[in-house]
Amino acid sequence: MKEKIITVRNRAGIHARPAALIAQAANKFTSEVMLEKDDITVNAKSIMGVITMAAGYDTQIIVRAEGKDEEEAVDALCNLFENKFEEE
Repeated sequence: MKEKIITVRNRAGIHARPAALIAQAANKFTSEVMLEKDDITVNAKSIMGVITMAAGYDTQIIVRAEGKDEEEAVDALCNLFENKFEEE
């Protein structure tokens, strides 16, 4: 299992567009990819799951993946967060 803590840096937080980008990226991998915020864990491959996290600006999220391409999956999702979902 691979995991990394990442902070939401785009001002609007995780709304529909970033959630779609996260799900698209996660679905490229065979690993199970999860996002965790506080006591909520959601499947990163589900747009609705990602939106229901209600992760606003400056929220810390754990990106976790388990499977044969877990490292690539975590890196891909972290890159989205670091690039602020190309919104700014």
